[in-house]
Amino acid sequence: MSKIITQVALDFVDSHRALKVAEEAVEGGIDWLEAGTPLIKSEGLDIVRELKAKFPNKTIVADLKTLDTGALEVEIASKAGAGIVCIMGMSEDATITEAVKSARQYGSKVMVDLMRVQDKPARAKQAESLGADYICIHVSIDEQMVGGKPFADLKAVADAVGIPVAVAGGINSETAPLAVENGASIVIVGGAITKSGDVAESARAIIESISSMKPVKSDRSRKYGPGEIREALSRVSTPNVADAMHTRGSMVGLHPFIKPGTKMIGQAVTVHTLNGDWAKVVEAIDHANAGDVIAVDVHGGDMAVWGELASWSCKVKGISGIVIDGAVRDVDAILEMGFPVFARHRRPAAGEPKGFGEIGCAIQCGGQTVIPGDWIIGDESGLVVIPRKDAMEIANRAVDVMERENRIREEIKRGSTLSKVIDLYKWEKK
Repeated sequence: MSKIITQVALDFVDSHRALKVAEEAVEGGIDWLEAGTPLIKSEGLDIVRELKAKFPNKTIVADLKTLDTGALEVEIASKAGAGIVCIMGMSEDATITEAVKSARQYGSKVMVDLMRVQDKPARAKQAESLGADYICIHVSIDEQMVGGKPFADLKAVADAVGIPVAVAGGINSETAPLAVENGASIVIVGGAITKSGDVAESARAIIESISSMKPVKSDRSRKYGPGEIREALSRVSTPNVADAMHTRGSMVGLHPFIKPGTKMIGQAVTVHTLNGDWAKVVEAIDHANAGDVIAVDVHGGDMAVWGELASWSCKVKGISGIVIDGAVRDVDAILEMGFPVFARHRRPAAGEPKGFGEIGCAIQCGGQTVIPGDWIIGDESGLVVIPRKDAMEIANRAVDVMERENRIREEIKRGSTLSKVIDLYKWEKK
C-alpha cells in the first residue's frame, strides 16, 4: 500500500492557537497542515504565510472553499505559501479550469471539495478531466452534528477517478482505517487532534491506526446517533448544552435539591396541575418509564405537590428525576435517598389530591415550553430542556463544546489565561 497522507484541519479563529497545535501535530507525525476556512476568514492569508514560514518543509493546504474567481484566489493563496488550494465542486467548470491554470502557473495544486454535490462520482470524474489534482469527500461539521458520515460516497468516488481522494468528516483513530479501506489516499482529521489535550499523542494514534489498519480506541470527536442521545448528554454539563443551544432552553428560578455530582437526564413526562393539587403529579409516576424525567407546571405555586414517598416511588421505578415549577417538601429525606429534584420553592405544607390538571400536555416550566418527549438535563448549574426533534444535533454540539473547552483548559494549565488563550482583547467590540 502506498503511503497514506495525514492532514490536520486547523479550524481555529486565532493564529497563535493554530500555530501551537500545528507544531504539536507535526511533532506527532502529521504530513500536511490545513489552514481551515474559519482560520483564513479570521486571520486572512497571513496565516498561510506564517504556517509556511514556520514549517517550510510541510505542504500547506488553504481551504478557501472557492466558488468564484478561481484563478485569482489560487494565485493569492499560492503566493502566500499554499501548496494546495481547495475549490468547491459545486462551482462552475470555468472556475475549476481557471483555478487549475493558476495553480500550474504558481506551482501549487488544486483539491476539489465535493461537499453538497449530489452525484459525487460523476462530478469527481468531471473535476479530474478539468485538471484537478485531488478530490475531497467532505462531510461538514454542521452535517456531522445531525448524523452525516463521510464513507457512504467514498468508495464510489475513489473507484471513479485516477487521482488521489481525500476524506474529511469527524474521522478519529477508530475510523481512520475505514477511510483507507474505502479508498482514501489522504485522511483529514480535525477535532480528534485539535481538541486533544495531547495533540502529538492523538496525531500518533491516527498514524498508528492507519499503519496497522486497526482501530485505536478514541473518546474524542465521536458523533452520536439517534439511539445514543443519553450517552452523549451524560458526557456534558448543562452549561455545555446551553452554549450549544445559544442560551435557548435554559430554565430559570428552579433550584437543585441534589447531591454534589448528580446529573439528571431523561425525556419529559409532562404534568399540568394547580397549586397544592398533587394527584396528577403522583399519577404521572405510573405513566413514566425508567429513565424519564417528570416535568410539572404548577404556575410557580408555593404549596408542596411532591415529597419523600413520591420520590421513593420514582427511585424504585428508575425514573431519572423531577422538575417542578412549584414547591417540594421532605427535602432532607430526598437528598438522603439521592433522587434528583428541582423545584422553585420548598415548603413543609402539602395540598390535597383533588385531581385537576392533565398529564402529557405542553407546559411552561422554568420559563421554557416543555413538550412530552423533550429531553431535560439537570445538574448543579441548573436545567436545560432540548426539543426532541433537535436532541441528537444538540447533544453532538454540546460534546463539541465540551471538547473545545477541554483543549482551552489544557492551554490555561500550561501557564496561560483565558483572555490570552481566546485573545479576548482582539475580539472586544470597538
